[in-house]
Amino acid sequence: MGLDFTVAIPTYNGANRLPRVLEKLRTQTGVENLKWEILIVDNNSTDGVAKLIQEYQLQWYHPFPLKYFLETQQGAAFARSKAIQEAKSEIIGFLDDDNLPAPNWIIEAYKFALNNPQVGAYASKISGAFEVEPPGNIKPLLLYLAITERGEQPHLYLPFRQGFPPTAGLVVRRQAWKYHVPSSPFLIGRIGSSMLGSEDAEALFYIQKAGWEIWYNPSMEVEHLIPAWRLEKDYLISLMRGVGLARFHLRMLLMKNWQRPLAFFIYLLNDTAKLILHFIRYYKIINSDIVAACEMERLLATLVSPFYLWHIKISRFLKISSTASFKQNGIQDR
Repeated sequence: MGLDFTVAIPTYNGANRLPRVLEKLRTQTGVENLKWEILIVDNNSTDGVAKLIQEYQLQWYHPFPLKYFLETQQGAAFARSKAIQEAKSEIIGFLDDDNLPAPNWIIEAYKFALNNPQVGAYASKISGAFEVEPPGNIKPLLLYLAITERGEQPHLYLPFRQGFPPTAGLVVRRQAWKYHVPSSPFLIGRIGSSMLGSEDAEALFYIQKAGWEIWYNPSMEVEHLIPAWRLEKDYLISLMRGVGLARFHLRMLLMKNWQRPLAFFIYLLNDTAKLILHFIRYYKIINSDIVAACEMERLLATLVSPFYLWHIKISRFLKISSTASFKQNGIQDR
């Protein structure tokens, strides 16, 4: 590919956040002998990201290039796919525009790839850099804010028991992503007011299914900047709703085709029971206890997840069919 490492930063309206990330990348240590690059993938920003990067490029006197690409198809999944297409290296490290990598993040990521050729993706140790100190009672919810602190030893992810890590601070092999992750996955990321996420888990599922291992590498450290509004009840409720609504799709991915019809009914009964038991146990404090309220929202969204996702699939199918029909009629009219 020509380079040793690519840092890819998908961003949406991140003009105020990107300078801090770029400063952390400009001061990386141990990379003097590496050939690497930074890619900014602008996912339809409206706050001047393009102008910001252009200004940086005019005074960019570093041996590693700073490149800008626009991805007009909305959704984090499409922005990451764009980065995979444009990267000039086999090893690609993803950072969000609110991720601050440690000074040795790149060299540690590069060394891990060299020493573990069987690994297709590996996650950073991510700690939270909170604008305000989070209340102690919301600790169970922090892992949903892309905080990944799983000890000081590298280890293999077991998706059936541990799920998948977030793509913030994730490093992937280009071939593992390019040849196995669909260019148009079903889960595409949060768009507008929709908090339907888990697109990172879907991508990693395809990588793992293809035979690549997925690891946690704590020598790669990242700080996740978390503003105060992300600790507010309304945001957390919305976040948990998105987690629950994506649940059915991820569950079915982990199943064989013949298992899915039976699993649907088993999950439906199990999720109903969990929802009822949670309500019985916490109904007196659901309105006042943020953790109980968030868990109630997650359980409810998980229960309705199959019906919600079927609605999305039908809507997308009808949209595609309508577009194809329109194009066909246009051709015939000519």
